[in-house]
Amino acid sequence: MNSIDMHCDVLYKMQNSKGTLDFKDSDQLDVNLARLKEGQVKVQAFAIFIESDLPSDKQFAAVLEQIDYYQKDILGKNPEMKQLKKWDDIHELKEEEIGSFLTLEGVSSIGNELSKLDYLLDAGVLSVGLTWNPANLAADGVEEPRGGGLTTFGFEIVKRLNERKVFTDVSHLSVQGFWDVMKCASYPIATHSNVLSLCGHVRNLNDEQIKAMIERDAMIHVIFNPTFTVEEGKYKKVTIADLIPHVERLVELGAVHTLGIGSDFDGISTHIEGLSHAGETQNFIQALLGKFTAEEVEGFAFQNFINHLPR
Repeated sequence: MNSIDMHCDVLYKMQNSKGTLDFKDSDQLDVNLARLKEGQVKVQAFAIFIESDLPSDKQFAAVLEQIDYYQKDILGKNPEMKQLKKWDDIHELKEEEIGSFLTLEGVSSIGNELSKLDYLLDAGVLSVGLTWNPANLAADGVEEPRGGGLTTFGFEIVKRLNERKVFTDVSHLSVQGFWDVMKCASYPIATHSNVLSLCGHVRNLNDEQIKAMIERDAMIHVIFNPTFTVEEGKYKKVTIADLIPHVERLVELGAVHTLGIGSDFDGISTHIEGLSHAGETQNFIQALLGKFTAEEVEGFAFQNFINHLPR
């Protein structure tokens, strides 16, 4: 069964390796071409992520370098990989092709310059998270103690994303930032978050947030991160069976048509047993088929996202 994965950090890992990792089949990459094929991942989002402690005057150059790796090392060397620069492109993929697109995980790299955001959107970024975990000029992230929401600049960014039919990602935002986005974003999305009531990690969504997303008909993508799945200290290993309750709770709250996958492969240091790389994605699909109908699982894997593309 084909799937769509809304989050991985391959570009960050390739940048840190200084281009020594081959996207075709490097076993140091959770997501590579061979593993996407093995796992039947039909569309893969590639996040642009910059460490928050990188000097501000170097961040945009680092973003451009990651885009360069995407263009040259992923697309340029692997003709099966096709970039989606607009949402309609997803319908043009051939059977042998794998779609891909860029996302931006935090806008600290643009400083206070909307022109830099426009440049990234023109390069094909189709989903933008305002923050990573700390604060920046747009908003507070989940680890900022003051817990503020969007700034004036943050609201300007969301307005631009609305105009360009680009997703606004809430996965790393503070709680207040989340509610601000709910008020102003035309296309909110959670690209990689689990359920707070089942695992108290600060990055997970509480039930009220989940209900608000469902009311907005906004997608929520479960993440394959053990620390977002089971309370830290309460496990020796985390299995797919531990992840399934997050799906069940989301469905119980009403997300059967707004639920998807956001693995966070290559951005996580530990793995759920049986979900150690993209090639094992079908293990999750098979586990879901043991709990839900084939139609529901097809929705979780692929169709829900297709049904919620910005138009």
